[in-house]
Amino acid sequence: MKKHYILLFVLAITLLTGCGSSGIKGALNYEIDDFSYINQDGKTVGLTDLKGEVWIANFIFTSCDTVCPPMTAHMTELQKQLKDEGLDVRLVSFSVDPEVDTPEKLKEFAGRYPLSFENWDFLTGYSQKEIDNFAKSSFKTIVQKPEGQDQVIHGTLFYLIDQNGKVMKDYDGVENVAYDEIIEDVKKIK
Repeated sequence: MKKHYILLFVLAITLLTGCGSSGIKGALNYEIDDFSYINQDGKTVGLTDLKGEVWIANFIFTSCDTVCPPMTAHMTELQKQLKDEGLDVRLVSFSVDPEVDTPEKLKEFAGRYPLSFENWDFLTGYSQKEIDNFAKSSFKTIVQKPEGQDQVIHGTLFYLIDQNGKVMKDYDGVENVAYDEIIEDVKKIK
């Protein structure tokens, strides 16, 4: 009788360990805080809307004169490659300058790129303090707008988030974007 309990215990541990594994080596497992923001079309998009979906996020702003244009171009290329691979992945760009970046301004900014809004949301509709705290808490990255300046200090990574709202991995979003690695990682958690 004891052997059966030991066998059941070992089997249960094995199954539980397997369920928690994403297949991504060194997964970050950051929990995303609940949110509900406004996209470029004025529609509400929140964490509950993204549950059950794999998504990739980044932080940008429309008046950025350094890293945001190349990041958005790289995310546009990633969107194309994901589609070519037949992978249904949502893309989310959080504005780090929400008091300037209205939905209309985000839509105009995005319109400079050959991207599709079909699976990409550019989000705003929160205070500067809220996005600063959200970025730090959920993505372990900095967002800071120095007083009296129009440029915002922010992280430049792309983040892969699983169906449960956990950040699994991050990637450089400015130079040497690892498109193949991102696509392979998406396949591991799809």
